[in-house]
Amino acid sequence: MPSSPLRVAVVCMSNVNRSMEAHRVLRKNGFHVRSFGAGSHVRLPGGPRQPPVLYDFSTPCKKMHGDLSSKDQKHYQRNGVLRILRRNERIKPGPERFQECPDPFDLIFTCGQRAYNRVVADLCARDQETWQPVPVVNVDIDDTLEAASLGASIICELCQGLQQAGDTQSRLAELLQAAEEKTGRSFLHMVCFY
Repeated sequence: MPSSPLRVAVVCMSNVNRSMEAHRVLRKNGFHVRSFGAGSHVRLPGGPRQPPVLYDFSTPCKKMHGDLSSKDQKHYQRNGVLRILRRNERIKPGPERFQECPDPFDLIFTCGQRAYNRVVADLCARDQETWQPVPVVNVDIDDTLEAASLGASIICELCQGLQQAGDTQSRLAELLQAAEEKTGRSFLHMVCFY
């Protein structure tokens, strides 16, 4: 693996909470990181007794914030969505979709089984141009603020261990085993290729 900082991607379904929190933490710790969603739309909770609100991935955080504020500001303040969108504006302009990104990464973390399945399927369907291996690791994270913060810490610790090792492929299994023992979680993972 490269001696330069790891190029890391973090993927959840909507690129709003879990992947953005990990993006924030990893960037703060010096990693080259991008975050993505793997769903077909950005999906946010609806108002009381309302279906989820869907946005295209091209919708800026600022626009979503304004739209939700005009719909029911008290509700979206109370459930934390407006605070999350303000945080996200400081990280990047808006959500991005993993399947639309051609850039290679040294390591990809997903934040749930559905995102993992979609990322692996997308990577397997791409034309392998360089045959560069990329480990895809799933860290199951509930979609709450508290769980996103804890999950981001776990992802950051794994990245730090892999960065220090200098060889992602040979150390990954060992670091995941240690993380499983420490956290009591299991980490589904596989190697895909670019």
